[in-house]
Amino acid sequence: MAHQSLHRQPLEPKGRAMGSNEHSWCSAVAGGTGITVLALLGSKEPDISDVQNALHKLQISHPILRSKLHFDTTTNTHSFVTSPTPFLQIKSLDHSSTSHLLKSIVSNRNNPSNITPFHLILEHELNQNTWNNPSHSSNTNADVFFATLYALPDTKWSLVLRFHTAACDRTTAVTIMRELHVLFSDGGEIEREKGNKGEVSLGIEDLIPGGKGKKGLWARGVDMLGYSVNSLRLTNLKFKDAKSPRSSEVVRLKMNLEDTQRLLAGCRSRGIKLCGALAAAGLIAAQTSKRKTDHQRKYGVLTLTDCRSILDPPLSCHHFGFYHSAILNILSLKGSESLWELARRSYVAFATSKNGNKHFSDMADLNFLMCKAIDNPSLTSSSSLRSSFISVFEDAVIDDDSSGMQGVVGLEDYIGCASIHGIGPSIAIFDTIRDGQLDCACVYPSPLHSREQMQELVDNMKSVLVEAGHFVE
Repeated sequence: MAHQSLHRQPLEPKGRAMGSNEHSWCSAVAGGTGITVLALLGSKEPDISDVQNALHKLQISHPILRSKLHFDTTTNTHSFVTSPTPFLQIKSLDHSSTSHLLKSIVSNRNNPSNITPFHLILEHELNQNTWNNPSHSSNTNADVFFATLYALPDTKWSLVLRFHTAACDRTTAVTIMRELHVLFSDGGEIEREKGNKGEVSLGIEDLIPGGKGKKGLWARGVDMLGYSVNSLRLTNLKFKDAKSPRSSEVVRLKMNLEDTQRLLAGCRSRGIKLCGALAAAGLIAAQTSKRKTDHQRKYGVLTLTDCRSILDPPLSCHHFGFYHSAILNILSLKGSESLWELARRSYVAFATSKNGNKHFSDMADLNFLMCKAIDNPSLTSSSSLRSSFISVFEDAVIDDDSSGMQGVVGLEDYIGCASIHGIGPSIAIFDTIRDGQLDCACVYPSPLHSREQMQELVDNMKSVLVEAGHFVE
């Protein structure tokens, strides 16, 4: 026995088949939707070996980060194959390589001069699609997690983490940010996922509480017909170029402390969440951009909600993967609505749907329709693949300790968001309340929409939000 112990067989990878929600993301990401990016900007250049060690600790604690996406070409199915050991290798670009890349980005795209190198790097990473051809033989086993360290001008640096969204929803990205803070602080330890025994946690479909995801065949058919017919009646932003190849670009919506607190107070006094106000501001800005603002129009609002706490068994934020579900509501605008009137209507529509378990019962319907649209772009207006006007998250990310990372690694800024230039909304809002101030990354498909067009839309959204903050009940 002693002799055998000296010659142990290496541990074999573990795996599990993907659920339909994860499979839908694999279909979407091939076209450009579902590339999640967490970009950090700092003033203290980190030791690459320390960063590598920290990321390996993340992989050890969270099996899905040390997994590969396996595509079976015979069955057209995806699965996670999980390595027993971490394997990520950081790609590092020095000042010369980064400068060359930035010049290439600027020359190939119409970028205004006021966009920072950090912003350009973020957009560059959003469009690095490692998963754009899952059926290609060389891509049957693809990583879900990549890391690149960029040396930027003025002695700045940027660490960019890029993920396949099937393995990393917004809650996962937020937890990674917080765990990196711990790991960068004197090599602290982070919490491991409980109950996975080195395996990827179950998919969301296998954790829906009994009875909440069920829907009769007739009801499912009626709902899918309703979604399909109503989508043809939705109003879209004007498309600038619906034929050229697309990429994801970002504009930011930032508000100061006073304006943010007024806005949040207005939400609290009306018993609604910030997502209602953000969606309403977007709708008002979109309606204002139309030539005739007094015509009634219908807009699609997609609200994403983190289901971890209501699954069976419940999961914590330390369970990595994709555990969000979406609720699509259609709102009619006449053009005369106030922000608070529309915000309440938007939030109540979402909350009513959620109370009726539509985030569980409609999950399969929305996944099916998304995949059908991907396969048949002509089903959408101008083959744009737009599924709604705007998407928001039910709960904002709250970061009351951004100064903590400032002291550890000189963190000056960070942005977390995901690409949407395949199928998705015209604008996706990734909101954070950072030290009491609203900071939104607003992602849109280009050149379907232009940067000038979306910057004007976001500026109008901000004006509507600031003005509404002065009317607190």
